[in-house]
This record gives sequence, C-alpha cells and structure tokens, in this order.
Amino acid sequence: MITILEDAHRAHGRLLEIAARTSGAQVSQEAERVREIVHAVKTRGDAALLEFTARFDGRHFNAEDLLVSRERCEQALETLEPDLRQALNLAHERIRAFHDRQRPHNIDVRGPYGERLGRLWHPLERAGLYVPGGRAAYPSTVLMNVVPAKVAGVDHVVMVTPPGRDGEVNPVVLAAAALTGVDAVYRVGGAQAVAALAYGTETIPAVDVICGPGNIYVTLAKKAVYGKVAIDALAGPSEVLVIADDTLEVGILAADLLAQAEHDPMAAAILLTTSDRLIRELPGCLAQQLAIHPRQGPTRQALENWGLVVKVQDLQQAAELANTFAPEHLELMVTDPEALLPHIRHAGAIFLGADSPEAVGDYLAGPNHTLPTSGMARFSGALGVETFMTHTSLIGFNRQALAATGRQVMRLAAAEGLHSHGESIRRRMPRD
Repeated sequence: MITILEDAHRAHGRLLEIAARTSGAQVSQEAERVREIVHAVKTRGDAALLEFTARFDGRHFNAEDLLVSRERCEQALETLEPDLRQALNLAHERIRAFHDRQRPHNIDVRGPYGERLGRLWHPLERAGLYVPGGRAAYPSTVLMNVVPAKVAGVDHVVMVTPPGRDGEVNPVVLAAAALTGVDAVYRVGGAQAVAALAYGTETIPAVDVICGPGNIYVTLAKKAVYGKVAIDALAGPSEVLVIADDTLEVGILAADLLAQAEHDPMAAAILLTTSDRLIRELPGCLAQQLAIHPRQGPTRQALENWGLVVKVQDLQQAAELANTFAPEHLELMVTDPEALLPHIRHAGAIFLGADSPEAVGDYLAGPNHTLPTSGMARFSGALGVETFMTHTSLIGFNRQALAATGRQVMRLAAAEGLHSHGESIRRRMPRD
C-alpha cells in the first residue's frame, strides 16, 4: 500500500521524484489546450466563455446567468446551520486577526544629507479568486484568500467557481463569500474562468492578481496569463511530510497521512521516522482506516503512487531529508519539536508537536493555508497580505545630497557607457 525504505540514503532520489510528480509529456499536451482556451476567451470574450462552460461543465448559460446575486450569497449565510455558521465565524475571526499583523509598513527616512528615501505600499485595485467547485466545496479557500485581500485594502474582489451538477454554487461557499465581503461571484470555472479574470469579458471584469487553487487546467491557465496579471503561485497537488519519533500514536499518524492523501490521487504523504514500531504498525492502521474511508479509491491511489515511509538514523537526518523535499506541510511529531525547528530551512508551513495536526492550519489556526508545493518552498512562501499589494520606491534628493554624491554618480554612469546619465547629473551640479 505504501512504499517503505529502510535505507535512508535511497530516499533522497525518491523524494525528488515525488516533488516532480506533475511534470511530463501529459502536462505539455494539456498546456497547449489551455493556451487555445485562453486565446479564445481573450479574443472573443463572453461568447468563448459560455461555449467552454457548455462543453466542459454541461451548463448552457447566458451571460446574465453567470453572476450570482448578492442577495443569494447573503441568504446562504443567513440560512447556514448554526454550528457551521459558528465555525465559519471563528475561522474568519482568527484568520483576520493573524493577517492584520501582516500589514506592511511604509519606509520613510532621511539620508545623511537630509534627502528623503522610502518605500510606499499600495493595495491592488482588483483581485480575482478561483475556488474549486463541482463535486467539492471549499469555503476555507474563500476565507484564506479573501481575508488577506481585504486586509490589504483591495477595492474589488471577484470570485469565480464552477457550478455543481444542478448549475448552482455550493451554498457554504456562497456563505463564506458573503461573510468575507466578496464583491461579485460568477459561476464559471476551468481555464476559461482564469482567462476571463486576466483579460476581462463583457461580463467579468479584468483583475490585477489571480489567486486560489485548482486542477491542472487552472494551474496551467494561471501560468499562461502570468505577466498580464500577477498570480499567487503555480500550486501542485497537496503534500505532507511527517517527522515522527517513537512517542507518536500510530492511529494519529495514519489519520494525518490520509488527511493529505484524500485530497487527490496525486497527493503525497511521507513519513520520516526513527521508530521501528511505527514502521511495523502503520500499514495495518492505514488499511483499517481506509476500509471505511468515503474517498477510498483516490486516497489509496495516492498512497500507493506517492506515499513513502523512510527509516532514519536520527532526527537530524530526518531534517536534512525534509529540507531536500521542501514540503508544503511539515509536521514535527516529536517529543521536542522546538529543538528540531532550527534545523528546518524549507517548508511551507510547520506544525509543532502532536497537538498540531495539519487540519487546524487548513481551517482556522490563522496563518494562511495557501502554500508552495512541489519543492517550491525552497524559494517561496505562503500567500499573505503582500500578495495583494505593490510597493513604490520614493527618492527625494536635495541640492546638498546631489552635490555630495553627484560626481560618484557621473563616474558610475561613465563606467557603464551611459553619457546622458552622467550629463543629467553634471547639468545640476553647482558650478565651482
């Protein structure tokens, strides 16, 4: 069911293979199809958008059918089951409180000659959010993307999400949209929805940044429109890497691994452990929990193809292997996670100790759950308030500053062969 490696030295190559699991010829083929969809929506607007919605989602909408009314969103929130409303409110409060602390501060200082130097932050005007839909519902995606956009001060947040089989958007997703203050919701999905957000159509306005997860078509569409708009990241399938010692209960371990495997047949669930007991007991425990799992098929497929258990000599070796993989989610399920933390360099999110399952990060801990995957944690981090902002440099020299530094500027300009750069300084210099 899950691959077990007793020799940690063999694990390095396998971890790199798992990290690269979404590359290959199939992706190249799909990329060409996505480029055609994006071009069609770019050039034909609503007409192409509606054609692709009919072809891929089986929904024969008119343009006016795409917008979900604000009243429908508010109704979904008002009629939500009380316990679910309470959970949604709690998640919203905690996520908002954490992201409030992320607001970047302007820099406005004086240099040695009184010159003004700074960096000013500004919110983007429009943000577009893609929320996966159809058979699944992801109100947590709404919270984790809309909250930082609103904290940043974005003027207008647009959400797109594919309709279900009944042609409607999941009411819990609509409730989350109402709670977080989404300005417009459109029931359209796939690469065509991403293209609409990037280029705009007669119905859907163009935005400045596109965020939110999706399938391979959504990811490739975000890649195709990057440059026309900003994007949050090119997210791949979900993944968790657990470092565990002999103190962890095997049932908890199995549940945590399955919590990632149930996302997608391409999801990865990895264990690095010093414990012979966990390695011995884990396969049986996984089988037991899988037997009653409602998503047994894709979850089993993920474990069989991308699951991995590695016996390590010590926790230091485990940390080194974890840094090699640079996981989206890293659980430190050991006696003293704080002692191991300084040895971790690359991870999207780190969960400290047996009472910190990855699921709390998905829903309401506070830090953002939109994280780098497929090894990208080596050079990128979680979505945050800054994702929805730009910053501008501010330079205000005075005559004293220019006189004191001008000759050095002219010398550097001459070294680069840029005559008029130097001339623009010379003509401002005081005449001796």
